[in-house]
Amino acid sequence: MENEAKIERIKTLMENFGVTQSEFAKRISIDASNFSKHLTGKLPVSDSLINRIVADLGVSKEWLCTGKGYMFRPSDNDAHSHIRTLTLPSEAIIPEARNGAKVYGLDVTAGNLARDRMFTEDLVIGSIDVPFINPDCSIVKVSGDSMKPVINNGDMIAIREIKNPQLIFWGQIYVILLEDYRMVKYIRKHDNPDRVILRSENKEYDDIEIEKKEICDLFIVENIIRIDSRI
Repeated sequence: MENEAKIERIKTLMENFGVTQSEFAKRISIDASNFSKHLTGKLPVSDSLINRIVADLGVSKEWLCTGKGYMFRPSDNDAHSHIRTLTLPSEAIIPEARNGAKVYGLDVTAGNLARDRMFTEDLVIGSIDVPFINPDCSIVKVSGDSMKPVINNGDMIAIREIKNPQLIFWGQIYVILLEDYRMVKYIRKHDNPDRVILRSENKEYDDIEIEKKEICDLFIVENIIRIDSRI
């Protein structure tokens, strides 16, 4: 039963990251066929496998082994260790959107563009096709310093839509769309189950408390992308 519970939590991680079984195996640098055997129970979920997931993805070992606590390791600056930050040359953005994640000419934290217009084809300016960026993600720009130094003004982020805005992985970074505002914040658990806390990395910004029902759309941040023209 204990092994089966660990398998289910690994499957939950795959769903959370939006990756296939083989893609997950690639992220933790293990053979895909052996990983498949772990998931089918032919091989036990070993300490070695657990340690790889914990080290490479920032997952809480306590959660993975027992189901208790947060999915991702807490830290002084909230749990963002699962997010991979990539520094890429400007050439990484392919002008014609081909393979990989689409890049949108959109500042996700500014403007008043309606939700149904945010990710339309006419706003696509290219694509990025590199390892560790889920091709199903959308890549957008961020302005402002509320998440500095984790996300700086002008950085890009790869985001993936959460189909159920009520399903929140506490302590992770999200793009939150409200009726008349959108922002990038940590989402923290509130004492009131009907409310959440939106927290900035920059300590000069105060926490924001909102009702869960105010969230129109929710996108989890999977990658932070910094474009360096000097590379």
